[in-house]
Amino acid sequence: MERLEDELDRARDLSVSALADAIEEIGFECTRCGGCCKGLGEEEHTATVFPDEVRELADAADSEWRDVARPMPFGLDSEGDGETFEWALQTDECGDCTFYEDGDGSRSGACTVHEHRPLICRTYPFSVALGGTSQPMGEAVDEAGMVRAHECEGLGRDISRADAAELAASLKERAVTELEEAIAVRDTYEPANPDPDETVVHDSEGAKRPDGTRYE
Repeated sequence: MERLEDELDRARDLSVSALADAIEEIGFECTRCGGCCKGLGEEEHTATVFPDEVRELADAADSEWRDVARPMPFGLDSEGDGETFEWALQTDECGDCTFYEDGDGSRSGACTVHEHRPLICRTYPFSVALGGTSQPMGEAVDEAGMVRAHECEGLGRDISRADAAELAASLKERAVTELEEAIAVRDTYEPANPDPDETVVHDSEGAKRPDGTRYE
């Protein structure tokens, strides 16, 4: 198995131009359908968000940590207690991202923090085929070079070179950031041994409670 450090070197060496070529080949235009912002059936929306992104979103929305992010449910029990290793964007009572707003009776929605949206949102429906990076919302449905495309009704549409290059730069940034986060979590992790009714999130800054404060 390749070390995370080796994968990080590969991510840092990714060519933005080559990624943009692949994105152009696949094609994409956001239709604002909201599919990537909503839960799937009974499953809540689970978009990974990093600590710095949580703080930026909280500042932009004039809100608190737990209004922006929640412990990623993977690894937690049915009551949401235990230890997990990521934060997910907060969801509403319908399981949709709390920052998503449906259009007025139309299929077109909007992100209320669009200018501050995290990397996972900036790059959907694409991912990079590197170990240690996430593959959002199921298996890839298309691919070109190192780029994988995941289910989205906007795939296959024309995209300008400028938009492809901007998306490619964000895709590289996300790949690098995910691996840097994974390495930091690995290097700082210490079992928290929480009480049965407690939740602990291990991120790149250490162990935290669901409100973002340190777990001691």
